Amino acid sequence: MPDPLPVLVGGSIAIDNVKTPTAEASNLLGGSASYAALAATYFTDPVHLVGIIGNDYPPEHLVMLESHGVKLEGVDRSEGASFTWSGEYFQNMNDRTTHHVAVNVLEDWKVSLSPELAEVPLVVLANMAPGNQLEFLAQCSAPNRFVLADTMDLWIGIARDSLEQVMKEIDLLVINETEAREYTGSTNLVEAGAILRAKGPKFVVIKLGEFGAILFGPPEINHGLFRCGAFPLREVVDPTGAGDTFLGAMAGYLASLGTTDYSFIQIRDAIVRGTVMASFTCEAFSTRRIQVLPEEDLLGRLEIFREMSCW
Repeated sequence: MPDPLPVLVGGSIAIDNVKTPTAEASNLLGGSASYAALAATYFTDPVHLVGIIGNDYPPEHLVMLESHGVKLEGVDRSEGASFTWSGEYFQNMNDRTTHHVAVNVLEDWKVSLSPELAEVPLVVLANMAPGNQLEFLAQCSAPNRFVLADTMDLWIGIARDSLEQVMKEIDLLVINETEAREYTGSTNLVEAGAILRAKGPKFVVIKLGEFGAILFGPPEINHGLFRCGAFPLREVVDPTGAGDTFLGAMAGYLASLGTTDYSFIQIRDAIVRGTVMASFTCEAFSTRRIQVLPEEDLLGRLEIFREMSCW
């Protein structure tokens, strides 16, 4: 089997403050790229993280990431304050209110990749401004790269033209169902998947939260569709970062295959691993569960998920 590929993850690295109906925690590791990079390390090595932090960023978060094999040479350090998010979840964990966002150092961040990082063939554009995503892509020089990207409703509203350019240059888009409907103007997710694929990416994954995800791809296999449920949990402690974990685990699994030419079935298998990995994220605040996750627990839950999904 070919050697695993490295992964390059770019996006936000944040400090999170989270409140739920039963508990709250502050100064947590947050940011889309942080979750994605950590999740990817469970499947491949090395994983390079690219982003920016301020002078107030908790050093223990960086130590933890490095202990898992996340390479931090692409993380810019600023004298300003770090990107910070504070939010609250309610009894239905699908309902969330953002109380405060301080963009801080992220506002003027310009992506700058070293020649080594520019040559990494598997690229993850975690949630960040489409302008930053385009900066990222303009510097990536691997000839057979594969790019996974995430987005959010904010960029659909205020940076649509740049987002349209990003869509033309990526291979796989991950987007949640509300954003998919807003972006395409369609209430039918099957139609929305087709519209999104027509914008550029070969594969589109629409996340359905606690109900799983749908993969859209070329119609030759499975009619171009795969429907994956979520792993059922008795208790959700904190769903923050579950979607980013999903994205990173997908990328890590694909990198483990040692190629950037993926079939529909391989993307399907990546979604299953992303789904299971994301379920662990929901079991504790921030990355506290996945940063101490034994491999046997991950493999065991994958097997349980396989058994409960077959018919």
